[in-house]
Amino acid sequence: MTKTWHRPTLWLAVVMAVGAVGCAVAMVLDGRVLQGSPLWAKPFKFAVSLAVYSATLSWMLSLPHRARRWTSGAATVIAVIMFVEVGLIALQAGRGMFTHYNSSDDPLNRFVQLTFGTAIPAMFLTNVVLALVLSFQRFARPDVRLAVRSGLWLAILGMASGYLMVGPHERVPAVDAGGREVELVGGHSVGVADGGPGLPLTGWSTTGGDLRVPHFFGMHGLQVMVLLVLGLAASGLAERVRTRVVAVAALGCTGLFALLVWQALRGEPLVHPGGTTWAALGGLVVVVAAGVGLALRSGRAVPPPARQPVPQR
Repeated sequence: MTKTWHRPTLWLAVVMAVGAVGCAVAMVLDGRVLQGSPLWAKPFKFAVSLAVYSATLSWMLSLPHRARRWTSGAATVIAVIMFVEVGLIALQAGRGMFTHYNSSDDPLNRFVQLTFGTAIPAMFLTNVVLALVLSFQRFARPDVRLAVRSGLWLAILGMASGYLMVGPHERVPAVDAGGREVELVGGHSVGVADGGPGLPLTGWSTTGGDLRVPHFFGMHGLQVMVLLVLGLAASGLAERVRTRVVAVAALGCTGLFALLVWQALRGEPLVHPGGTTWAALGGLVVVVAAGVGLALRSGRAVPPPARQPVPQR
């Protein structure tokens, strides 16, 4: 069967790339800010992130596998929801309004919040369905199969971490880019208010915990695993060694994701980790390094096949 990339997600990647360029231009031309960041920074970041994610899904579905109708349908649903999501984020940016956590009684804003409240859980569950379908069948090489499966589940963990931002929160007064007073229910910062000092472009807090960090890392775990397996394929390592390295990397990425969630929930900035965080990270690095070392050593330890004696005439 000829490999064919999944067209809806491939087209979405193109649309998101074009949209990212448009948002970048808007950031230059539109000087409005929202919570200290350029107004168009949020749709720009979402467009770039979803362009990469949808392109990876498109490639992944080109791998020969069973139940293609299910996986193709699930990916199409994901593509449609992602398109609507970024479109609404751009719409709210154009209006100078908050996209998420916005409890304003504006009719259009109520429609946006209702759409998000319905579409985002639907996209999450569709990703789970896609991961389940691919988790119970054989496809591609063992190392590629493991990278795709672990990457999908990492992405699902990243999506799930987003619900930590919309859990029980007190209403917080804020002012949008148009000077309108609103109340926000939810937020991504822990220990500090949203909109404080942050890293360039990402805006991740430098004074408190930020749940966007694990959300981003988990969401793009799929790309990490796919790039890793493609790099290993070019290394010339044996298939069994590549598979073991991918397994160690998957466990390491899961551990790092858990560490980032833990750090954020303790109100600790990504760029100012405390001693406990450093110790946990050091332990994780040692475990992953040891695992990779054992995987590579096991490949070298396999003796070459015995030479067959040449029969004498």
